[in-house]
Amino acid sequence: MPYIPHTEHDREAMLATIGVRSIDDLFVDIPAELRLNAPLEIPSAKNEYELYLHLAHLARQNLDATRLDWYLGAGLYDRYIPSVVGALISRGEFLTAYTPYQPEFSQGYLQTIYEFQSMIAEVYGMDLANASMYDGATSMAEAAYLASAVTSRSRIAISQGVHPHFRQVLDTYAWANSLQVETLPLMNGATRDYSTIGTETACVIVQYPNFLGTIEDLHAAKEAAQEAGALFVVVADPVACAILPPPGEFDADIVVGEGQPLGVAMGFGGPLVGLFACKEKYVRRIPGRIVGRTHDHLGRPGYTMTLRTREQDIRREKATSNICTNEALMALANTVYLSALGKNGLRSVAESTVRNTQYAMKALQVKGAKLKFEKQRVFGEFALELPKPAHEVQKRLIDRGIMAGLPLGDYYAGMESVLLVAVTETRSKAQIDRFATELSEVL
Repeated sequence: MPYIPHTEHDREAMLATIGVRSIDDLFVDIPAELRLNAPLEIPSAKNEYELYLHLAHLARQNLDATRLDWYLGAGLYDRYIPSVVGALISRGEFLTAYTPYQPEFSQGYLQTIYEFQSMIAEVYGMDLANASMYDGATSMAEAAYLASAVTSRSRIAISQGVHPHFRQVLDTYAWANSLQVETLPLMNGATRDYSTIGTETACVIVQYPNFLGTIEDLHAAKEAAQEAGALFVVVADPVACAILPPPGEFDADIVVGEGQPLGVAMGFGGPLVGLFACKEKYVRRIPGRIVGRTHDHLGRPGYTMTLRTREQDIRREKATSNICTNEALMALANTVYLSALGKNGLRSVAESTVRNTQYAMKALQVKGAKLKFEKQRVFGEFALELPKPAHEVQKRLIDRGIMAGLPLGDYYAGMESVLLVAVTETRSKAQIDRFATELSEVL
C-alpha cells in the first residue's frame, strides 16, 4: 500500500484554496502534446533477482568503450584510470559530491581540495586555482563573466574552435548577463583572424588544443587580447599541458578546462569537473571557493575554507558567481589520479597519446582517408576527410566493433564528410591497424 497522506477531501480543499478545479489545471503552461495522457508503461514489481536480470538485459543494449574500440573524444576521453582512484574516492569519509559544510571539521577533505588546487595551478602554469566547478563549460562561461566584471566591458570574443557545447553555455550566460558574444572564425582549422577585437572586448577565448585537435598559436591570441586591453582566456586540456607549454607561459589571465581526462570515467557524459585557474590579482573575483593552508598556535598545519565569493555567502550584488557547489568527489578523483601518476606519469600519458595519434593519422591515410587540415599540429585528435558522409561511415564501423569518431557536419557547415577522431594512450597498434583495415573496407 503506497504511503499517500492526502485524502481526496484534502486534495479538493487544496485545489479550492488556490482557485483551480483539478490537478491538470496546474500544468496548463505545458503544451498538451507534451503532457502524459496515459499511465506509464511500467511492468509490475519484480523480485531482486528478476530485477537484476532485467537491468543486465538493458545494460547489454548500450555500446561503450569496453565493447568497442573507442575513437570518440570531442571533450570526453577514454583514458586509463588507475585502480587506486576508485579505491580511494569510494571510501565513506570521501563519498560525497559536496564540499563539506562546517568545513574546518573536515580537515582531510579540505587538504585534498588544497592539493587539487595546487596541482591544477601547476599543470596550467598559473598562480592559483579554485576548488573546481560543475564542468569545463561552466568554468569557461564564468571566466567570461569575470573578464567582463574586471574590464567593465560587455563583448566576449571566442574562437569558433572552442567546443560547440561550451559556446552554447556561454551564449546562455551572455543572454542572462547582457553580454555580446562575437565568434572568431576558423581558417584551415585554426584561429587566425583577430581583426574584429576592439576596445569593447572584455576577453579573447581560445581552446588549446581546439575542438578539432589543432594546437592554437597562443602567442598570437595573447597579443591580440593585449592590444585591445582584454583578458586572455584559454580553455586547456590538462593532459596536453603535460607536454605542451602550459597557458601560463603565454601570460594567460585565466585558464579553464574539463577535468574528466584526469581519472574520471566517461560514464553517460558525466559527472564532470570544471577546472578554473587564474592570476593572483583576480583572486577576489574568482568564482566558487578556495581552500587555504595555515597553522595553529602550536605551529601545526591546518586547512581552512578561505574564500567564498558566491551569492550564498556574501551580499548578492558583490557575488562573483551563483554556482552553489563544486564537484568535490570528481576533484578528489583528479587529485588521486595526478598523485598516482606524478609529473613523469602524466607526461608519459601525453607522450603515448602523441605517438598513437601520429601512427593513426598515417595508418588511416594509407587506407584512403585524408587529413582535413594537413599542415596543422595536433594533439590527440584530428579531423579526417572521407569520400562518404561521416555518419554513414560511423554507423558501418560501429557494426564492426569500432566507434570511429564524431561526424563534424552536425557542428560545422560543409563538414558532412569529416570525422573527428580521438586517439588516447589506451589504443594499441593492433587496434589502430584494425581500424585502418575496416575503414578501407567501408569507404
